[in-house]
Amino acid sequence: MGRAFEYRKARKLKRWGNMARVFTKLGKEITIAAKAGGPDPETNPRLRILMQTAKKENMPKDNVERAIKKATSKDFTDYKEVNYEGYGPFGIAIFVETATDNTTRTVANIRSYFNKHGGSLGTTGSLEFLFDHKCVFHIARKDDVSLEDLELELIDYGVDEVDEDEGEIVIYGEFSQNSAIQNYLEDNGFEITSSEFVRIPNDQKDVTPEQRETIDKLIEKIEEDEDVQNVFHNMREADED
Repeated sequence: MGRAFEYRKARKLKRWGNMARVFTKLGKEITIAAKAGGPDPETNPRLRILMQTAKKENMPKDNVERAIKKATSKDFTDYKEVNYEGYGPFGIAIFVETATDNTTRTVANIRSYFNKHGGSLGTTGSLEFLFDHKCVFHIARKDDVSLEDLELELIDYGVDEVDEDEGEIVIYGEFSQNSAIQNYLEDNGFEITSSEFVRIPNDQKDVTPEQRETIDKLIEKIEEDEDVQNVFHNMREADED
């Protein structure tokens, strides 16, 4: 297994957090997708996959429909997707993805979290090179398809890793090839159960248990913010030490 899969396994539970946060995060993503590509999942590939992800996460159908309807409401103030990058304590790089209707509020909050927990917020793009931006697809297994054959088929579509996790096939590809990979999977009859975008660190840094506790306090504080969608970092996970 490659580094992408190992990193994903380590991050999965912590990133998704509790159910309420999952629903809030997915709701914003659905609204953004519906605003950008229209409210009909048949003609909006991104929305189609997000609705599958919501189903997998047991998000109530009413929540999904409300998020789609919000995108077409005349009173809706569009979400702006903004990234923030900075260093936490002990030189740990932290990349924050947000979806906000008030960037002034969001940047003030993010900066205060870094400052109060021994870190510093950097300029946009200053740390992006430390992470690989990937798309991740979870698909149902097909008895007549091997992982090796599927990986060979998908190499030309920007996929660099195919693995299995909890009975599903997990596919990692270049972020820019997201649409091409989705099209291939749908055209070839694969059931996509969920998808997401992740940032995988090029190199992970070791920390002591005491340092980890300090850094985790900052990460958890950032993740609690209602405008924050995802938080990525380059600290090596505890179960990889």
